[in-house]
Amino acid sequence: MDSDSISVERTIPAAPEQIFALLSDAGKHQSFDGSGTVRGTREASRPLTLGTRFGMAMHQGFGYRTSNEVVEHEQDRRIAWQTTGLKGIVGGRIWRYELEPVEGGTLVRETWDVSRDKQKFFIKRSKIPAATERSMRTTLDRIAEALAR
Repeated sequence: MDSDSISVERTIPAAPEQIFALLSDAGKHQSFDGSGTVRGTREASRPLTLGTRFGMAMHQGFGYRTSNEVVEHEQDRRIAWQTTGLKGIVGGRIWRYELEPVEGGTLVRETWDVSRDKQKFFIKRSKIPAATERSMRTTLDRIAEALAR
């Protein structure tokens, strides 16, 4: 991984408002997570806005919890949250979704940004970036499937 981020994109045949509504409801993230690690939120489902903090139950070999804060929010265009764990000791990566209306639907770009991650040095030199890119592609496929129903 040469840069501090990886992006994948796909045109999804749905309006930006529909896609944003799904992305901005943390309670629905498990339904489209391409990594298979998200188990659900710790709080009741609610719309995410700038500054919203939410916890996620996760599992990757073992169960753990993350704390997340919405750090970017432009209604129906962009949402991003920063994820940390162990009370901020680990993590710091940002998950960003950008939505752009195009012919046939919405171009959705998902970005995994480790520029502020405390373990950036190790993450970039591991197999994690390649696995994350594959998972992100699956996530975009699952978002498209969810909205097609």
